[in-house]
Amino acid sequence: MRNRAIFVIVAVAVVAALSAPTTAATPHSTAGESLRGSTEDAVLIWNANAGQAALAACLAPTGNPLLESRIYAMMHVAIHDALNAIERRSRPYAFHGRTHWPASPDAAVATAARDVLVPLLSQLPDAFTQECIDAGVASVESDYAAALDAIPDGAAKERGMRKGARSAAAILALRASDGSDTLLLDFDYPEGSDPGEYRFTPGTPFAFAPGWGDVTPFVLRDSSQFRARPPYSVTSASYTKDYREVKRLGGDDITTPSKRTADQTEIALFWVESSPLQWNRIARTVSLDVGLDSWENARLFGLLNMAMADGYIGSFETKYLYNFWRPVTAIQNADTDGNPNTGVDPTWTPLVPTPPIPDYDSAHSVEGGVAAQVMRRFFGTDDISFETCSLTMPVGSTCDDVYSGTRSYTSFSQAAKENALSRILVGFHFRSATQEGLKHGRRIGNRAVNLFLRPVPS
Repeated sequence: MRNRAIFVIVAVAVVAALSAPTTAATPHSTAGESLRGSTEDAVLIWNANAGQAALAACLAPTGNPLLESRIYAMMHVAIHDALNAIERRSRPYAFHGRTHWPASPDAAVATAARDVLVPLLSQLPDAFTQECIDAGVASVESDYAAALDAIPDGAAKERGMRKGARSAAAILALRASDGSDTLLLDFDYPEGSDPGEYRFTPGTPFAFAPGWGDVTPFVLRDSSQFRARPPYSVTSASYTKDYREVKRLGGDDITTPSKRTADQTEIALFWVESSPLQWNRIARTVSLDVGLDSWENARLFGLLNMAMADGYIGSFETKYLYNFWRPVTAIQNADTDGNPNTGVDPTWTPLVPTPPIPDYDSAHSVEGGVAAQVMRRFFGTDDISFETCSLTMPVGSTCDDVYSGTRSYTSFSQAAKENALSRILVGFHFRSATQEGLKHGRRIGNRAVNLFLRPVPS
């Protein structure tokens, strides 16, 4: 069983060759998420702290974005509701308490965050080593002690802490039976045999989290609400076009030649990083530039992370319904697909090992669509410029390096489209899966902003 457990780290750490060994998860540097000294806003600080904890716990940068997204969403719901118990500016989600006496917002935020993060990190599956779990919890506890030390003692601090604790307890209780304890590694998942049907990807004899589509959503009515339309036939002209594109561009350029440019290779590796980690970093950058206050940040990050958590839930429902094969399977078995216009290459190898999940739709693209749409709606415009870094670039150009290899964007949608393109360039997806993923994500983002954490009159 221990060998099987380790597979979860191999399976989802698709950039293992660029980061940590695949035989066990080890704590990752957290420098890239540090915000100390750059802001006094507690919500931004705890968003960054959560990223640090996810890295320390081996959830990120590529460990398990499903659990990572759920943790961020629950933490930010608790933060949002704790602040709105002190001063109601938007509708709460899980905790509806109020206070009529002065309470410290910073103490409420810190306690809400800590009281969600510590139990959730402590409950990570067995595939995460105790070293990783302990490192994640220690990161949170250290940040919490520092946060409380900076707040003057007194009744306001105590009241803030109580509100934070009650808000955290409310979301933990609400999500206690949400189905997130679903089997992560299904070695008995039935592989397809017909052209276009999913088979296990090379090196991973199992399907990853086939039940994640049954997890209770945060903002969706149900996981199928915005399900993508069915994928195309493997004998269609559209499939043939997409097939040739990913075959031409997605190879590792070692075993398999690739026509990628140097910039396209950078794009491919840049966006391998966990979507929750990357898009929260982008949101922090924009928030700092715009100058949001704590309540505005609480609403922004609550919407962003609930919608992104649902992006994975909705995409996995779609993936395992349609069960479409990955490019690596399609290209290595093209002589059996019934399409005379696809050329077989039995040794074709993608730039990064393919995750053990069906192709359609692209969850990474869904996440980009979700995040870009939430931020476009929140800020009232798509046209905001920003730059960001990545932890899955080659050593020497990551967020942790002095001269990090940043990429610049002039809009949220530009970044989302590049993120989607990266999944073709890395060899993971057909173009149709990325395009449908973007549409899927935008619909989820719109629903989140339309219906949840709505502002209330002063």
